[in-house]
Amino acid sequence: MMQKKLEKSTITVPVPNHKEIKIGTLMSIIRQSGVPRIEFES
Repeated sequence: MMQKKLEKSTITVPVPNHKEIKIGTLMSIIRQSGVPRIEFES
């Protein structure tokens, strides 16, 4: 799991332990991470 601590909360993003994950799962992880999608495409 990845965690991002904010001033008043913590965002937890699960990271599946698979070689391949479904596109919906990946998009959910990206959305929850708060990191712009473009950074995952680099």
